[in-house]
Amino acid sequence: MAQMKIEDIRALSPDQQDDAILNLKKERFNLRFQRATGQLENTSRLREARRDIARIKTVAAQTRVKKK
Repeated sequence: MAQMKIEDIRALSPDQQDDAILNLKKERFNLRFQRATGQLENTSRLREARRDIARIKTVAAQTRVKKK
């Protein structure tokens, strides 16, 4: 999965954003296990997943503020 772009995240509904966060958290969990067992080849993906989660949460917070 490639890095998510802000425009793509804004196009998602709140439910889709929640699903994306959940999937990224699962992926990050699996990546951490792969790193611990020495099977992880693309170590930068851990950082990308963490930043994607933060990016989605930021956009979600911004949209909540706009709705008020």
